[in-house]
Amino acid sequence: MSVMRRLSVVIGPNPPSRLDKALSRDVPEGVGLSRSRLAKIIAEGGISRGGVVVADPRARVDEGDVLEICFGEVAEVAAAAEAIVLDVIYEDDALIVVNKPVGMVVHPAPGTPSGTLVNALLAHCGDTLSGIGGERRPGIVHRIDKDTSGLIVAAKSDVAHQGLAAQFEAHTVNRHYKAVVHGLPDAGDPRLRGIRGVSFEPGNILKVTTHLARHKTDRQKQAVVFTGGRHAITRARVEEAFGAPPVAALLDCWLETGRTHQIRVHMAHVGCGLIGDQTYGGRRKLSEKSIGAGAVAAVAAFPRQALHAAILGFDHPVSGEKLEFEAPLPEDMQALLQALRG
Repeated sequence: MSVMRRLSVVIGPNPPSRLDKALSRDVPEGVGLSRSRLAKIIAEGGISRGGVVVADPRARVDEGDVLEICFGEVAEVAAAAEAIVLDVIYEDDALIVVNKPVGMVVHPAPGTPSGTLVNALLAHCGDTLSGIGGERRPGIVHRIDKDTSGLIVAAKSDVAHQGLAAQFEAHTVNRHYKAVVHGLPDAGDPRLRGIRGVSFEPGNILKVTTHLARHKTDRQKQAVVFTGGRHAITRARVEEAFGAPPVAALLDCWLETGRTHQIRVHMAHVGCGLIGDQTYGGRRKLSEKSIGAGAVAAVAAFPRQALHAAILGFDHPVSGEKLEFEAPLPEDMQALLQALRG
């Protein structure tokens, strides 16, 4: 079966001057068009502006330009179906919600060609999967990192995929994460109020408003910027503080936008990096005097970013029913909290 897909993208403020870079920035993340896929679409004449094909990746674009993307036929995904046990929270004919374990990658890649969520869903869902983004694969409209646990939704039909992607693009999906961080992001801390992009809302809710872009020297990382990049807003509320004086905290974080590594980067920006986060500098030594030797040892030994996608809520893309799901903290984070409390 061949399927042609069309997508309209409006170029946002302060765009990169080149077509390929502007599209890479402004195509919604949930659509599943990687930079390499976009480059191929441009070369194939799949980009047009005002009805005129734009085939030069270096072509100039301006804020407000409307670019039409027409992309390819459905092909079988290279990933193989694998009978991997999944923690299925909800499933119907249109979609599936899974509680992803720590250590599972969402998409196959050269370094992880198997054992991924896609491999598992190919086996679990079988022929009910539709062709998404040029491949026959699950319609995954958002991602969570390999070492982040928690809820992720995948579409099983074209209609469901389009409906879910539209909600993620409009930022109407309710996503709450549990994070254990160094420090205490409190409105009474004058240091926080001096950090650009940081404010507090009523109820001692931390709000971080920045742009995020690829790090200049490490392309695997994201960095806070204030010109260019993608707009990103994170809110967080302290649920529990640990130590006397407090040196760590359990946060409820929720996303207005959903950018790569957003919570991890934003919490590092405010000086409250996630415990166990080796990429964004979360490994700080805590004071035994403040929190006890057992807690210090538990924090030092925690092997991954202490982040869990706990709540996921959206409108069913077919029935319109409001759905909300919650996944309990995994055992390793429960044990970490136990040590911090003890």
